[in-house]
Amino acid sequence: MKESARQDSRDAGVALANARDERRDSDEEPPPSDATPRNAQSPLPGTDAAVCADGDVTVWDDWQWQLRHRVRSVAALKRRFPSLRTTAATAAAANRFPLAITPYYASLIRRLDATDPVFAMCVPDGKELVDPPFLRDDPLGEDGDMPVPGLVHRYRDRALLIATTACAAYCRHCTRKRVAGHTEECITGVRLTQTTEYLSVHPEVRDVIISGGDPFTMSTDALERVIRAVREAPSVDIIRIGTRTPVVLPMRITDELVRMLRKYHPLYVNTHFNHPAELTPASEAACARLADAGVPVGNQTVLLRGVNDSAPLLADLFRRLVRARVRPYYLFQCDLVRGVEHFRTPVAKGIEIMEYLRGRLSGLAIPTFVVDAPHGGGKIPVLPNYVISASPTHTVLRNYAGDMISYPEPCNDLPLYAGGGPADNSGVWALACGRSSQRSNRNRRRSVQRRAACDSVSGQQLLWPHTA
Repeated sequence: MKESARQDSRDAGVALANARDERRDSDEEPPPSDATPRNAQSPLPGTDAAVCADGDVTVWDDWQWQLRHRVRSVAALKRRFPSLRTTAATAAAANRFPLAITPYYASLIRRLDATDPVFAMCVPDGKELVDPPFLRDDPLGEDGDMPVPGLVHRYRDRALLIATTACAAYCRHCTRKRVAGHTEECITGVRLTQTTEYLSVHPEVRDVIISGGDPFTMSTDALERVIRAVREAPSVDIIRIGTRTPVVLPMRITDELVRMLRKYHPLYVNTHFNHPAELTPASEAACARLADAGVPVGNQTVLLRGVNDSAPLLADLFRRLVRARVRPYYLFQCDLVRGVEHFRTPVAKGIEIMEYLRGRLSGLAIPTFVVDAPHGGGKIPVLPNYVISASPTHTVLRNYAGDMISYPEPCNDLPLYAGGGPADNSGVWALACGRSSQRSNRNRRRSVQRRAACDSVSGQQLLWPHTA
């Protein structure tokens, strides 16, 4: 059986089919270069299409070439960036948590230190060795929710299938560091059969997320075998695929891939943009190819200290994602996984950011801020508090601007406020009992602003007169 499983893994073609880095420090690795990169301004040496030995841009656009030429060690990192300063702690972090950076993603680095968001997300840092006792290898308790190996069934109607342990690039904040990158393998035929057998006797599972690793690092044929097997489960309505390739390997989104995906609708893709610097013409084109094939694309951003913990920056990212036809889906609090303490922000920072976004962005562009709770607690949405007070007759709400509004509840034979109580109609009490409907120091000013805006419409007749 073990030999059969090993053969299945070989046949599955981790697309790393021709792309596995058997030689981490291979002589085949491209040399540094000072040429101008394709997606950037003010490039660093050694980060562009000219790293191809013959300068052939066609080779640069070959996703398997990109996988074969990933940076896989600190020594390779130094060759790519000769001026990079590393320490023994850098090497220790790379040895503890796998390192891989595609030439494309390396081309987005502008500064060789953690002030550069792309650098911070992909280059090992000695701070990853800080290990508080509350950090875990498996912070979400996924291993305890696996009825068969590689299939996580936590929520009644959903299951997550780990189809591969390989990624094109390994994020330093990855929540599955215990799995991803230590070996790069696909799901075996035996495990895929176990998965389909489980789904066949659990019709409550209506939604399967194919994850990893990154399923799009698999060959198209190998990926299709997994999708087809899941789609054949009678109860499965929706298939979702989690991938970061539009961000770190956009050339993977080929015509061949999208032709295959469109055969298995309804199928969704969730990707993982964390910073506007990752949204390049190439990545936007990759997202467009998926959208044009009828594949809805969502985005899951992780809140990372020093990378994207800025409300205006995330507002810019989410606006640009929507423009690229990518729906901001989740904003995640950083998971309690080993190696990420330097990335973690207080939960209050996420609430502050959500407070900023509401009223400034369309609801379409605002993700849900969630904490994926330790011990398998699942995703918990966290929001600013918009409910100020409540009574049987009225609920007091707060809007994004800080105004308080009294919302009358249905009467349903409840007695309305019958008088009595303090004569002062100020404060939340007056709103909760219905004596007042709104409290805002901005009301008069906003009314004047709106009136001025209406009056400034040149050459148009107002449809109604203003009243004092």
